[in-house]
Amino acid sequence: MKQVSTYPLRLPASLKAAVAEISRAEGTSINQFVAVAVAEKVSAMKTAEFFTAKRNEADIDAALRILRREGGQPPVANDAMP
Repeated sequence: MKQVSTYPLRLPASLKAAVAEISRAEGTSINQFVAVAVAEKVSAMKTAEFFTAKRNEADIDAALRILRREGGQPPVANDAMP
């Protein structure tokens, strides 16, 4: 079984009403809505963190050398795979 932790959450009444309305329309609970919303935000932040780290590791000069190298084949019409 998953470990679950509780957290008392305070929301402005208008925001809670909006969440309740959306949850009801989607057939989910407010708890599920909030859990999914938090998971989406965490995922977005971790993704941004990942790409920032990769950007900092990038060797721009090497990438430009690869892009400018001679050889290879020209793109196929409409950039379709052969």
